Amino acid sequence: MQSNENQREVGDVEFMDLAKDEARARMLRKMLKNLAQGDERDPLAEMARGVMTGRRGIREAIDGLPRDESLEVRFDNFQQRWDAMSESERLAAERESAEFLEEQRREIKAERESAGRWDATPPRHRG
Repeated sequence: MQSNENQREVGDVEFMDLAKDEARARMLRKMLKNLAQGDERDPLAEMARGVMTGRRGIREAIDGLPRDESLEVRFDNFQQRWDAMSESERLAAERESAEFLEEQRREIKAERESAGRWDATPPRHRG
């Protein structure tokens, strides 16, 4: 990804339509930001870079992935790994996910409190 400090980066609000919840929108943004740091040749990383810079909407970007790199294929791989997990491993993964989501809610609340904002619009991020 380019290191231009002036490069636009989308914020949580761009994911609200898909996520329907500000904490999930933030979680999705953070996951895409992390994914965008991936290998220059990885189609999924390139898709994430396009979304994070605002060049493409997330739905458009997902639809544009090559078939062998689609989220459907990757979800099938995830489903196989999930099915191979023990019940205790699944419970631990679910607990970790719930804790991460709650952490996002606390982070949003703290940002609003420090900025004196109490409205329902998720904060925008630049970096």
